[in-house]
Amino acid sequence: MGRQWLHAKRAIVNLKKGQTVGKIVKEITVASKLGGPDPAANARLFAALEKARKASVTRDAIERAIKKGSGVGEDKTSLEHVVFEGYAPHKVPVIVEVYTDNHQRTAPEIRFLFKTGVLGQGGSNKFLFDHVGIVEAHHPDASTDLETAAIEAGANDFESLGHEQNDDIPEGHAGLRLTTERTAVHAVTVWLKQHGWVVVTSELGYLAKSFPELDDAARAQVGEFLQAIEDNDDVQRVWAAVK
Repeated sequence: MGRQWLHAKRAIVNLKKGQTVGKIVKEITVASKLGGPDPAANARLFAALEKARKASVTRDAIERAIKKGSGVGEDKTSLEHVVFEGYAPHKVPVIVEVYTDNHQRTAPEIRFLFKTGVLGQGGSNKFLFDHVGIVEAHHPDASTDLETAAIEAGANDFESLGHEQNDDIPEGHAGLRLTTERTAVHAVTVWLKQHGWVVVTSELGYLAKSFPELDDAARAQVGEFLQAIEDNDDVQRVWAAVK
């Protein structure tokens, strides 16, 4: 029985790893499509490539994704950006960003996930979020002044970020999440890189304006619902009003 579970556990781990790599490759494709194939001039692509290297994505896969996104490869498949709005259990607002080559397949899948979630439902909610630039980075000097870095980088706001919040932040490093104007993401990212920071996220996103109060049981239900959404291969980002 133990050996059978070991094989099952390995299969689950391998599946999750495959899903992670698939999403990273798609992120590289999307970043190349939106900002071009040069990571020096494309902050989102630069961050995606850092994640790819950490996840041991092969060079061939990375190069194919960049060519596909920038339109210079043999694969001319077009990815459509679709945003779904809805609510997780306990009326927690959720925004789901999808990049898909088959909207007719993906849209029913996402709507089905909302319907089958406990109290999950569709519905407009973008007014409950701020659409902003988000940059996350870490610095080897744990004593680095985060507020000074945020001000000098040109961010609107900042918060400390630890390994438990983003496993791309090494333990013992200073972690930082910056909120910026949507047009300032690249400039903020460049400043951080020039001043010894390692950027792990550089993108546009949705930050909730307020957060419903949840007990442990409710939080668990919301977590299960969000995980089911994230497990869909076409889902690239899930933004939720939950801490």
